[in-house]
Amino acid sequence: MDIEKVRELCLQLKGTTESFPFDKITLVFKVMNKMYCLENLDNKSINLKAEPEKVIELIEAYSAILPGYHMNKKHWITIKLEELSNDKLLKELINNSYLLIISKLNKKQKTELDTL
Repeated sequence: MDIEKVRELCLQLKGTTESFPFDKITLVFKVMNKMYCLENLDNKSINLKAEPEKVIELIEAYSAILPGYHMNKKHWITIKLEELSNDKLLKELINNSYLLIISKLNKKQKTELDTL
């Protein structure tokens, strides 16, 4: 899957916004102002949030998945898009990252998201 397809997938998720808060090459996707996906446009990789047990499992199972670059390595993974050929897995990991963030929202934020 390429960078643009990842962008399209993220933008389909309810309440997602995109911006370049850090630099001109790191596109960040947020829901309710909380990051769930970061795309590095130069090296064609993404960072996603994951459950700590899943982080270890994914890193051991796939050479294209690494500990989160510049992120908390317990909770984030980096995926080299050109090396991961499993689009179904990638879509699942993006959705899981989004859902992890949604699960941590407070009641007010969840209500606001539901009205979007």
